[in-house]
Amino acid sequence: MEIQLRHLPDHKGSLNCHSPWLTITQEMIGAFADATGDHQWIHVDVERAKRESPWRSPVAHGYLTVSLMSMLNPKALRVTGTKATINYGLNKLRFPAAVPVNSEIRTNVELIDVVSVDDKKTLATYKTTVEIKGQNKPACVAENLVMYVV
Repeated sequence: MEIQLRHLPDHKGSLNCHSPWLTITQEMIGAFADATGDHQWIHVDVERAKRESPWRSPVAHGYLTVSLMSMLNPKALRVTGTKATINYGLNKLRFPAAVPVNSEIRTNVELIDVVSVDDKKTLATYKTTVEIKGQNKPACVAENLVMYVV
C-alpha cells in the first residue's frame, strides 16, 4: 500500500496492511547471533534444539524478529512525500510466541496515531504484529514510532 504523507492522518484507525511472507532461515539466525554475540543454544545448536527445546527446533531471537520490522513494514506500507523515514522507537514490545527455524513471518501494520511535530516532521504510531504462518499466536506485537521528515 502506498499513501502520501499528507493523507496519512485520514487513515488513522482504519489502515491495516500486510507485508509479504519471509522465511526465517538458520543462516539468518546464525548471522544475528554473530552480530549480537547471543549464541544461546536454543538459537544456534540445531541438534540440541531438536532434542531438548520445547519447540523441537532452533528458534529465532526475539530481537531478530523485531528487527525485521524495519525491512518488512515498508513492504506493507510505503509513505511517500518524505525526505527521510526514521525509526523513532517503541512504546510497547511483546514476544507471545517463538519463531521456529523455517517458519514464515509477515507484519500486519495498523496506524494508531499521527501527530504533526512541526512543519518538517510528522510522528506516526503503528501497531505492528509479526504473524507466523499457520499459528494463532503472533511472534511479536509492538507499538512502533516512525518520524517522517519533509
